[in-house]
Amino acid sequence: MVVGPGWNGATPPGIKKVFRSTTQFSVAGFRTQLFGPDDMPNVEKVQAGYKGQTLSAYLKQPTTVASTAVDFPKIDKEMVKTNFFENLDFALQFAPPAPEEKEIRAKLARIGVGAGKTFDFKDLPIAHKLEIGLGMKDGEAKIEKFLSDQQKIINGWKVGSFFGNREFFNGNWLLRAAGAKAGIYGNDAVEATYPMTKTLANGEPLDGSKSNYTLTFPAGQLPPVDAFWSVTMYDGKTQLLIENPIDRYLVNSPMLPNMKKNADGSLTLYIQNKSPGADRESNWLPAPKGEIYLVMRLYWPKTEAPSILPPGEGTWKPPAVELAV
Repeated sequence: MVVGPGWNGATPPGIKKVFRSTTQFSVAGFRTQLFGPDDMPNVEKVQAGYKGQTLSAYLKQPTTVASTAVDFPKIDKEMVKTNFFENLDFALQFAPPAPEEKEIRAKLARIGVGAGKTFDFKDLPIAHKLEIGLGMKDGEAKIEKFLSDQQKIINGWKVGSFFGNREFFNGNWLLRAAGAKAGIYGNDAVEATYPMTKTLANGEPLDGSKSNYTLTFPAGQLPPVDAFWSVTMYDGKTQLLIENPIDRYLVNSPMLPNMKKNADGSLTLYIQNKSPGADRESNWLPAPKGEIYLVMRLYWPKTEAPSILPPGEGTWKPPAVELAV
Protein backbone atom coordinates (compact mmCIF):
# COMPACT_ATOMS: atom_id res chain seq x y z
CA MET A 1 0.00 0.00 0.00
CA VAL A 2 1.26 3.49 -0.90
CA VAL A 3 0.08 6.32 1.34
CA GLY A 4 0.64 10.06 1.40
CA PRO A 5 2.55 12.06 4.00
CA GLY A 6 -0.58 12.87 6.00
CA TRP A 7 -2.10 9.37 6.17
CA ASN A 8 -2.59 8.05 9.73
CA GLY A 9 -4.97 5.13 9.20
CA ALA A 10 -4.66 1.53 10.34
CA THR A 11 -3.00 -0.97 8.02
CA PRO A 12 -5.77 -3.29 6.79
CA PRO A 13 -5.46 -7.09 6.83
CA GLY A 14 -3.73 -8.53 3.76
CA ILE A 15 -1.34 -5.58 3.29
CA LYS A 16 2.24 -6.81 3.56
CA LYS A 17 4.01 -3.44 3.48
CA VAL A 18 3.15 0.25 3.63
CA PHE A 19 5.23 2.65 1.54
CA ARG A 20 4.89 6.19 2.84
CA SER A 21 5.34 8.76 0.08
CA THR A 22 6.98 12.01 1.17
CA THR A 23 4.76 13.92 -1.27
CA GLN A 24 1.11 13.75 -2.31
CA PHE A 25 2.06 12.29 -5.68
CA SER A 26 3.97 9.08 -6.26
CA VAL A 27 5.24 7.18 -9.27
CA ALA A 28 5.92 3.47 -9.48
CA GLY A 29 7.89 1.63 -12.13
CA PHE A 30 7.14 -2.08 -12.57
CA ARG A 31 9.81 -4.16 -14.28
CA THR A 32 8.88 -7.61 -15.57
CA GLN A 33 11.80 -9.76 -16.64
CA LEU A 34 11.68 -11.13 -20.18
CA PHE A 35 13.90 -14.16 -20.80
CA GLY A 36 13.55 -14.12 -24.58
CA PRO A 37 11.02 -13.61 -27.41
CA ASP A 38 9.29 -16.91 -26.59
CA ASP A 39 8.74 -15.71 -23.03
CA MET A 40 6.51 -12.78 -24.05
CA PRO A 41 3.19 -14.61 -23.38
CA ASN A 42 4.37 -15.29 -19.82
CA VAL A 43 5.30 -11.63 -19.34
CA GLU A 44 1.88 -10.58 -20.63
CA LYS A 45 0.23 -12.93 -18.11
CA VAL A 46 2.25 -11.46 -15.27
CA GLN A 47 1.51 -7.90 -16.38
CA ALA A 48 -2.21 -8.68 -16.67
CA GLY A 49 -2.10 -9.49 -12.96
CA TYR A 50 -0.92 -6.02 -11.94
CA LYS A 51 -3.74 -3.94 -10.53
CA GLY A 52 -3.74 -0.49 -8.98
CA GLN A 53 -6.74 0.63 -6.96
CA THR A 54 -7.76 2.95 -4.17
CA LEU A 55 -7.79 1.67 -0.60
CA SER A 56 -11.57 2.02 -0.50
CA ALA A 57 -11.90 -0.17 -3.59
CA TYR A 58 -9.52 -2.74 -2.07
CA LEU A 59 -11.64 -2.81 1.09
CA LYS A 60 -14.86 -2.78 -0.97
CA GLN A 61 -15.99 0.34 0.88
CA PRO A 62 -17.54 3.55 -0.45
CA THR A 63 -15.22 6.47 -1.07
CA THR A 64 -15.55 8.92 1.81
CA VAL A 65 -13.54 11.86 0.44
CA ALA A 66 -13.52 12.84 -3.21
CA SER A 67 -10.17 13.74 -4.75
CA THR A 68 -9.70 17.42 -5.47
CA ALA A 69 -9.17 18.18 -9.13
CA VAL A 70 -5.64 19.40 -9.89
CA ASP A 71 -5.02 21.92 -12.65
CA PHE A 72 -1.63 20.66 -13.83
CA PRO A 73 0.48 23.04 -15.90
CA LYS A 74 1.34 21.95 -19.41
CA ILE A 75 4.91 20.66 -19.37
CA ASP A 76 7.18 21.19 -22.35
CA LYS A 77 10.88 21.83 -22.84
CA GLU A 78 10.44 25.55 -23.46
CA MET A 79 8.35 26.10 -20.34
CA VAL A 80 10.91 24.30 -18.21
CA LYS A 81 13.50 26.84 -19.39
CA THR A 82 11.35 29.97 -19.07
CA ASN A 83 8.99 29.16 -16.18
CA PHE A 84 11.04 26.84 -13.98
CA PHE A 85 10.22 28.65 -10.74
CA GLU A 86 6.51 28.75 -11.54
CA ASN A 87 6.67 24.97 -11.88
CA LEU A 88 8.48 24.79 -8.56
CA ASP A 89 5.78 26.94 -6.91
CA PHE A 90 3.17 24.50 -8.21
CA ALA A 91 5.04 21.34 -7.19
CA LEU A 92 5.96 22.44 -3.65
CA GLN A 93 2.31 22.72 -2.59
CA PHE A 94 2.16 18.92 -2.79
CA ALA A 95 5.45 18.33 -0.97
CA PRO A 96 5.37 19.04 2.78
CA PRO A 97 8.82 20.20 3.99
CA ALA A 98 10.94 17.71 5.88
CA PRO A 99 13.18 18.96 8.74
CA GLU A 100 16.26 19.07 6.52
CA GLU A 101 14.38 21.26 4.00
CA LYS A 102 13.54 24.16 6.31
CA GLU A 103 16.65 26.19 5.48
CA ILE A 104 16.43 25.83 1.70
CA ARG A 105 12.68 26.50 1.72
CA ALA A 106 13.29 29.69 3.70
CA LYS A 107 15.90 30.81 1.13
CA LEU A 108 13.46 30.18 -1.72
CA ALA A 109 10.67 32.02 0.09
CA ARG A 110 12.88 35.12 0.37
CA ILE A 111 12.79 35.47 -3.43
CA GLY A 112 9.11 34.61 -3.63
CA VAL A 113 9.37 30.91 -4.48
CA GLY A 114 7.37 28.28 -2.61
CA ALA A 115 3.96 26.74 -2.04
CA GLY A 116 1.29 29.39 -2.52
CA LYS A 117 3.77 31.84 -4.10
CA THR A 118 3.41 33.31 -7.57
CA PHE A 119 6.97 33.90 -8.72
CA ASP A 120 6.99 35.17 -12.30
CA PHE A 121 10.36 35.50 -13.97
CA LYS A 122 9.11 37.81 -16.73
CA ASP A 123 8.01 40.44 -14.20
CA LEU A 124 11.48 40.80 -12.65
CA PRO A 125 13.77 43.78 -13.27
CA ILE A 126 16.42 43.03 -15.88
CA ALA A 127 19.21 42.98 -13.25
CA HIS A 128 17.38 40.30 -11.25
CA LYS A 129 16.73 38.28 -14.38
CA LEU A 130 20.45 38.31 -15.14
CA GLU A 131 21.37 37.28 -11.58
CA ILE A 132 18.90 34.38 -11.60
CA GLY A 133 20.03 33.30 -15.06
CA LEU A 134 23.68 33.32 -13.96
CA GLY A 135 22.76 31.46 -10.78
CA MET A 136 21.00 28.74 -12.74
CA LYS A 137 23.98 28.46 -15.09
CA ASP A 138 26.34 28.16 -12.12
CA GLY A 139 24.07 25.52 -10.60
CA GLU A 140 24.11 23.47 -13.79
CA ALA A 141 27.93 23.67 -13.86
CA LYS A 142 28.09 22.49 -10.23
CA ILE A 143 25.93 19.48 -11.07
CA GLU A 144 28.09 18.55 -14.06
CA LYS A 145 31.28 18.86 -11.98
CA PHE A 146 29.76 16.80 -9.17
CA LEU A 147 28.76 14.08 -11.60
CA SER A 148 32.31 13.99 -12.90
CA ASP A 149 34.15 14.24 -9.59
CA GLN A 150 31.97 12.12 -7.31
CA GLN A 151 32.06 8.99 -9.43
CA LYS A 152 35.01 6.67 -9.60
CA ILE A 153 36.27 6.16 -13.15
CA ILE A 154 37.10 2.50 -13.74
CA ASN A 155 38.37 1.59 -17.21
CA GLY A 156 36.50 4.61 -18.58
CA TRP A 157 33.23 3.72 -16.80
CA LYS A 158 31.84 6.08 -14.18
CA VAL A 159 30.66 4.16 -11.13
CA GLY A 160 28.89 5.79 -8.20
CA SER A 161 25.71 5.90 -6.16
CA PHE A 162 23.23 8.74 -6.72
CA PHE A 163 19.91 7.17 -5.77
CA GLY A 164 18.06 6.37 -2.58
CA ASN A 165 15.40 7.57 -0.17
CA ARG A 166 15.18 10.81 1.81
CA GLU A 167 17.55 9.44 4.46
CA PHE A 168 20.10 8.62 1.77
CA PHE A 169 20.12 12.19 0.42
CA ASN A 170 19.90 13.75 3.90
CA GLY A 171 19.58 17.29 2.56
CA ASN A 172 22.37 16.94 -0.01
CA TRP A 173 20.62 18.79 -2.81
CA LEU A 174 23.62 18.62 -5.12
CA LEU A 175 23.65 14.82 -4.86
CA ARG A 176 19.91 14.72 -5.49
CA ALA A 177 20.19 17.00 -8.52
CA ALA A 178 23.06 14.90 -9.87
CA GLY A 179 20.92 11.76 -9.57
CA ALA A 180 18.07 13.41 -11.46
CA LYS A 181 20.47 14.60 -14.17
CA ALA A 182 22.31 11.27 -14.51
CA GLY A 183 19.21 9.09 -14.69
CA ILE A 184 16.05 9.98 -12.81
CA TYR A 185 14.12 7.14 -11.11
CA GLY A 186 17.27 5.08 -10.50
CA ASN A 187 17.36 2.40 -7.80
CA ASP A 188 19.65 2.47 -4.81
CA ALA A 189 22.96 0.64 -5.27
CA VAL A 190 22.00 -2.64 -3.57
CA GLU A 191 19.06 -3.01 -5.97
CA ALA A 192 20.88 -1.86 -9.09
CA THR A 193 24.23 -0.28 -9.90
CA TYR A 194 24.71 1.66 -13.12
CA PRO A 195 28.22 2.02 -14.59
CA MET A 196 28.07 4.49 -17.49
CA THR A 197 30.53 5.68 -20.12
CA LYS A 198 30.92 7.93 -23.13
CA THR A 199 34.65 7.28 -23.54
CA LEU A 200 37.48 4.81 -23.95
CA ALA A 201 39.65 4.14 -20.90
CA ASN A 202 41.97 6.97 -22.00
CA GLY A 203 39.11 9.47 -22.06
CA GLU A 204 38.70 9.60 -25.85
CA PRO A 205 34.99 10.10 -26.70
CA LEU A 206 33.09 7.19 -28.26
CA ASP A 207 31.83 8.15 -31.73
CA GLY A 208 30.01 5.69 -33.99
CA SER A 209 30.60 7.88 -37.04
CA LYS A 210 34.37 7.56 -36.68
CA SER A 211 35.15 4.15 -35.16
CA ASN A 212 33.97 0.66 -34.31
CA TYR A 213 34.39 -0.63 -30.76
CA THR A 214 34.35 -3.83 -28.72
CA LEU A 215 33.52 -4.63 -25.13
CA THR A 216 34.93 -7.97 -23.92
CA PHE A 217 34.06 -9.72 -20.67
CA PRO A 218 36.86 -12.21 -19.84
CA ALA A 219 35.85 -15.84 -19.19
CA GLY A 220 34.11 -16.16 -15.83
CA GLN A 221 33.95 -12.39 -15.36
CA LEU A 222 30.47 -11.44 -16.53
CA PRO A 223 28.77 -8.83 -14.31
CA PRO A 224 28.16 -10.55 -10.92
CA VAL A 225 24.45 -10.31 -10.12
CA ASP A 226 21.70 -12.29 -8.42
CA ALA A 227 19.08 -11.05 -10.95
CA PHE A 228 20.30 -9.99 -14.40
CA TRP A 229 22.58 -7.48 -16.13
CA SER A 230 22.36 -5.43 -19.30
CA VAL A 231 24.35 -3.03 -21.49
CA THR A 232 22.11 -0.41 -23.13
CA MET A 233 23.00 1.88 -26.04
CA TYR A 234 21.95 5.54 -26.10
CA ASP A 235 22.60 8.53 -28.31
CA GLY A 236 25.36 10.53 -26.62
CA LYS A 237 23.63 13.87 -27.17
CA THR A 238 19.98 13.12 -26.43
CA GLN A 239 20.50 10.11 -24.11
CA LEU A 240 17.64 8.43 -26.00
CA LEU A 241 17.54 4.95 -27.53
CA ILE A 242 18.85 4.46 -31.06
CA GLU A 243 16.66 3.37 -33.95
CA ASN A 244 18.46 0.54 -35.73
CA PRO A 245 17.79 -2.14 -38.38
CA ILE A 246 17.59 -5.09 -35.95
CA ASP A 247 15.52 -3.35 -33.23
CA ARG A 248 18.16 -4.12 -30.61
CA TYR A 249 18.68 -1.52 -27.94
CA LEU A 250 20.55 -3.54 -25.37
CA VAL A 251 22.38 -6.76 -24.74
CA ASN A 252 21.53 -8.58 -21.52
CA SER A 253 22.15 -11.81 -19.65
CA PRO A 254 18.95 -13.57 -20.83
CA MET A 255 20.36 -13.25 -24.39
CA LEU A 256 23.54 -15.20 -23.52
CA PRO A 257 22.34 -18.58 -24.90
CA ASN A 258 22.01 -16.98 -28.37
CA MET A 259 25.35 -15.19 -28.28
CA LYS A 260 28.73 -16.47 -29.43
CA LYS A 261 31.61 -16.82 -27.01
CA ASN A 262 35.25 -16.64 -28.01
CA ALA A 263 37.48 -19.73 -27.97
CA ASP A 264 38.84 -18.79 -24.53
CA GLY A 265 35.32 -18.47 -23.07
CA SER A 266 35.24 -14.68 -23.12
CA LEU A 267 32.29 -12.71 -24.52
CA THR A 268 32.80 -9.83 -26.97
CA LEU A 269 30.12 -7.26 -27.82
CA TYR A 270 30.51 -5.40 -31.12
CA ILE A 271 29.59 -1.75 -30.66
CA GLN A 272 29.28 -0.06 -34.04
CA ASN A 273 26.90 1.66 -36.43
CA LYS A 274 26.98 -0.93 -39.23
CA SER A 275 26.61 -4.69 -38.89
CA PRO A 276 29.87 -6.48 -37.95
CA GLY A 277 28.85 -9.31 -40.33
CA ALA A 278 26.45 -12.23 -40.14
CA ASP A 279 28.82 -14.34 -38.02
CA ARG A 280 29.02 -11.62 -35.34
CA GLU A 281 25.56 -10.10 -35.51
CA SER A 282 24.32 -12.09 -32.50
CA ASN A 283 26.76 -10.01 -30.41
CA TRP A 284 26.12 -6.68 -32.15
CA LEU A 285 24.94 -3.66 -30.15
CA PRO A 286 23.97 -1.09 -32.82
CA ALA A 287 25.46 2.37 -32.20
CA PRO A 288 24.42 5.82 -33.43
CA LYS A 289 26.26 7.58 -36.21
CA GLY A 290 27.73 9.99 -33.68
CA GLU A 291 28.31 10.27 -29.93
CA ILE A 292 27.75 7.07 -27.94
CA TYR A 293 26.46 6.75 -24.37
CA LEU A 294 26.57 3.27 -22.79
CA VAL A 295 24.90 2.31 -19.52
CA MET A 296 25.54 -1.02 -17.82
CA ARG A 297 22.87 -2.11 -15.34
CA LEU A 298 23.58 -4.67 -12.65
CA TYR A 299 20.29 -5.66 -11.03
CA TRP A 300 20.60 -7.05 -7.51
CA PRO A 301 24.42 -7.01 -7.59
CA LYS A 302 26.13 -9.70 -5.56
CA THR A 303 27.46 -8.58 -2.21
CA GLU A 304 30.17 -11.21 -1.89
CA ALA A 305 33.36 -11.00 -3.99
CA PRO A 306 33.56 -10.54 -6.86
CA SER A 307 31.14 -7.62 -6.50
CA ILE A 308 30.74 -4.08 -7.81
CA LEU A 309 29.68 -3.06 -4.29
CA PRO A 310 30.38 -0.71 -2.69
CA PRO A 311 29.97 1.30 -5.91
CA GLY A 312 33.37 2.20 -7.29
CA GLU A 313 35.24 0.28 -4.60
CA GLY A 314 34.18 -3.30 -5.30
CA THR A 315 36.34 -6.21 -6.41
CA TRP A 316 34.63 -6.54 -9.84
CA LYS A 317 35.60 -3.92 -12.42
CA PRO A 318 33.70 -3.25 -15.68
CA PRO A 319 36.02 -3.93 -18.65
CA ALA A 320 37.07 -1.07 -20.92
CA VAL A 321 35.44 -0.34 -24.25
CA GLU A 322 38.20 -0.69 -26.87
CA LEU A 323 38.75 0.29 -30.47
CA ALA A 324 37.91 -2.62 -32.77
CA VAL A 325 40.98 -4.18 -34.36
